[in-house]
This record gives sequence, C-alpha cells and structure tokens, in this order.
Amino acid sequence: MIVNQWVPAAHMADAIGDSARHMRGMLRRMGHTSDLYALTIDDGLKGDVLPFSDPSAARGDVTIFHFALPSVMTDAFARLSTRKVLLYHNVTPARYFAPYDHALFRLTSMARNELATLAGRVDVALGVSEFNRRELEAMGFAPTAVLPLSVDLGRLTKAADRPALAKSLDDDFVNFLFVGRIAPNKKIEDHIRLAEQYKRYIDAFYRFIFVGRYDAVPNYYATIRALMSQYRLLNERFIFTGPVSNEDLAVYYRQSAVYISLSEHEGFCAPLLEAMAMDVPILAYAAAAVPETLGGAGVQFAPKDMEYAAELLGALAFDDDLRSTVIAGQRRRLADFSDARIERALTSVVGGSSEATLS
Repeated sequence: MIVNQWVPAAHMADAIGDSARHMRGMLRRMGHTSDLYALTIDDGLKGDVLPFSDPSAARGDVTIFHFALPSVMTDAFARLSTRKVLLYHNVTPARYFAPYDHALFRLTSMARNELATLAGRVDVALGVSEFNRRELEAMGFAPTAVLPLSVDLGRLTKAADRPALAKSLDDDFVNFLFVGRIAPNKKIEDHIRLAEQYKRYIDAFYRFIFVGRYDAVPNYYATIRALMSQYRLLNERFIFTGPVSNEDLAVYYRQSAVYISLSEHEGFCAPLLEAMAMDVPILAYAAAAVPETLGGAGVQFAPKDMEYAAELLGALAFDDDLRSTVIAGQRRRLADFSDARIERALTSVVGGSSEATLS
C-alpha cells in the first residue's frame, strides 16, 4: 500500500516535520511504500523530503495530512478520492500574537478557519492529543481519534557527546532548560519572573537556557529582553541558543537539572518526551495538553504562582530523593509512547479503522 504524508513546511528541528519523518520510517517498517511531501523544504532535507509539486504526491492509497498552517495543501487534500487521514497538531490561538505580530495573528486566524473547511470531507480526523481531538469534534469532524506524536528520541539518547559544550555548562551554576520557539504562547516572560523569584528566595547560582528560534516573533523577544532589564537580571545567566544540532541539544538536556514548561497552549509538547527520555525532571504549568502528555509524571502546578513554582524548582534541583522519584515516574510514562504502541495504532488508521487511540 502507498501511504503518503503531506506537511506544509519541512524544517530542521521542527516537531511536526521530525514526527512526520519518524512516522515515515514506521510506515516503511510496516511494509508500506511511504514518502513525505512538503511545499517548503529546508536545504538539509532536500532529497529526503519530496516537493509537493511531484505528481506522486497525490498517488497514495492513503494520505496523511499534518495540519498546522494554512496552505494550498488543504484544498488539494479535500479533493483526493482516496483515503484521507487528517492529523491535527493544533494551531496557536491568534490572541497570543495580537500584541506582537499582526501577520502571525492573521495567519493563525486563517489556519483555524481553513481547518474547519475540512469537516465532513475526510475519512478520519486524528488529534495528536485528546486536547486536539476534542477541538476537532467541536468543529464538526467525525469520526475522531487520538494518534500521539511520534518522536524520534534515539536522536538524543544516542547522540555523540560535545565535550567542549558540556564543559562550558559544567560549572557552579544550576542549569534550567526550555526547548522550543520563543513565542507568546510559551510564556517565556514567566520564565523570567520565575528566575527573579528563584534568585530572591532559593539560590543565586542559576542559569536559564532557551534552545530554539528566537527570531520568529521579534517584538515578543524584545519584550522578554526588556523584562530582564526591568528585573536587573544578568544577561550571562540567560542563554538563547537559537536552533542547534541534535548533538548539542542532547548536551543541553544532559547538563540541565530541571526542564521547565510554563506554556499556556500546547497541542502535545514534544520536549516533554525528550526530557523524560533524557532523565531530566520536569516542572510544568498544568495547561492545555501538557497534563495529558505527562499523564501524572513530572511535577505539575496550577495556578501560576511563581513564588510557589520557585520552591518546586529548588526542590527538584537539590532534593535527590525527589529527583529519583520523579525520574522513575517519567520513565514509566515514557513507555506509553513507544514506537511499538504507536505503530499498532497507526496500523488501525491505515487499515481503515477510526480507533487509533493507544490502549
């Protein structure tokens, strides 16, 4: 069987594109002919990901469309006569971008409107989380199910070391990590507020590391920098790396005491799985799909009280018994996202069933 995947943009170190490429490997291991097609492709992925203009893009017996952005793919997908599987990764609500970027506000508004046009025109609509599935159902999609994000964790757990980078991070400071775009829904300003509380009440020897693009919403990044100045925080205690290689990312995980998620809107949050795989205790604000992805693992809190969060952060950083307990719970939860379990769910979807949720 030919099982193709469509994704509007194939970027390096992007959760959706990485997941689609990992899923392609699963489909091929299952015996299917499978390729990935995109409208825009990073230079490093050309040859691996095929252009959407290739006529073979529309020749799949099954086509899985990863939806996250508006594009010409949406209408082309709706017009396919073969089996159509929508996989929804969620769209950040436009309200988060309103104060910072009118173009992104418009783009995200268009995305949700465009998604709604597919209701009643697909064979099955899948969310990468129950949070996403409920949103699809509210839009009128049926049948719906959950197919969790497939994440290639081996690219981190098996990554070669970077001794120079590791040495630069192995000093008297405790490292706290965030991975993802510097974007308004991620609430990076709350990381800065947390740092102020942590410095004031817990420990002055800290370093916050942010791995991911910081140029996507320039006005928002400027706001973060202004808040750091307002609190008179030392710039050298806050590292914004931009995109990094898998090898460097693995080092940042290995050298971090705690992974922090203060995001208010996530459709899944792949870095939570990465942190679990790298045995980094997680401190997370319980919002959107985050509690579902963690499934009781990590340390979650709500409401968003930064003084309380600073106390939790200090405990995770310095209490060895707590760290061991949290890591053990995260390992148990990570087993629920094994490739074997996702492949079983994928087999049902490709074979015509709407029952994709992991058992």
